[in-house]
Amino acid sequence: MLSSFRSPNGLRYILTATIVLAAAPARAQIYTWRDANGHLVLSDHKPGEARKTFAVRESQSIRATRYVAGERSRTYDDLIVEHARENNVRVDLVRAVMQVESGFNPLARSPKGAMGLMQLMPATAKQYGVRNAYNPAENVRAGVAYLRALLDRYDNNEELALAAYNAGPGAVDNHGQTVPPYRETKDYVASVNRLAGGRPIELRGSGATLYKVTKYVDGRAIPLYTNTKPTSGSYEVVTK
Repeated sequence: MLSSFRSPNGLRYILTATIVLAAAPARAQIYTWRDANGHLVLSDHKPGEARKTFAVRESQSIRATRYVAGERSRTYDDLIVEHARENNVRVDLVRAVMQVESGFNPLARSPKGAMGLMQLMPATAKQYGVRNAYNPAENVRAGVAYLRALLDRYDNNEELALAAYNAGPGAVDNHGQTVPPYRETKDYVASVNRLAGGRPIELRGSGATLYKVTKYVDGRAIPLYTNTKPTSGSYEVVTK
């Protein structure tokens, strides 16, 4: 998971959470919630305000601010398996998308208008002939078919297909068929990949060298990465 900020001297740093770097503690917790604008936020820091968090089923390192009962997720197993096999998509990938998108809530609706289990946008629902996006059978059928179409578009690259599912294929194409540099999209891809057993997002930089510096927040050392060589302070060269 990557997020970024600009330092006072204008350098752009990439803040990397534990789910991206192999060197991060394997038992670190990942928290997820929606901000005031309805955007998905994932962080290895517990939310500052008091929030009750819950373990995500079959994952030891991710906690969510909404409870998802095992029974709820199992309710849709037959639909997930049916459409995953019909479209030649990994069952675990479909289940992970559903977990992150809606928490297995068939009546979920996002502030942007995405609907149901697979959070179909109205245009996508119309494209796939969905009459009732809150009907689990219709929603999963269309959502998995759309995911299959994105996998075909990006030569079975799950990372790019997931980025397009979240931000739209136009955003992926406009950024040279790479994951767009949006924090929500990078967080989304990393979270789904982790739940689905996929590979983490690779660190991407426009240069050949990546530098690591350390920022201290409330006494905690947090690694930050930039492809611009720092002009002051200590740093470590990570990749060349």
